[in-house]
Amino acid sequence: QVQLVESGGGLVQAGGSLRLSCTVSGRTFGWYAMGWFRRAPGNERESVAAISHNGGRTYYADFVKGRFTISRDNAKNTVYLQMNSLKPEDTANYYCAIGRSATASLNQIDYNYWGQGTQVTVSS
Repeated sequence: QVQLVESGGGLVQAGGSLRLSCTVSGRTFGWYAMGWFRRAPGNERESVAAISHNGGRTYYADFVKGRFTISRDNAKNTVYLQMNSLKPEDTANYYCAIGRSATASLNQIDYNYWGQGTQVTVSS
């Protein structure tokens, strides 16, 4: 029974910051990679960031490099996404997912359990 619960979304002005959290239960969290993804209205789901099981490797989509940081605290079974310099085009429902292995990946096929999402809205 794997469950992922996101939190931390909200409404911010352009240029602002948010920190998203995702807490996992039902799986040995420290064994697996984690990822953040998002879906904006009318768009397909896209990869945002990924982190290996021990935090040793991270990947970012080009459109968030230099603005977003993914991190994890295995003692808390939690992965984070720090989002700075937010833009209106970042508006989306943000989802976390747990990987099939320890290896970080931006390929959505490498994830098998997904959270319910948390809404991020960035105003102009």
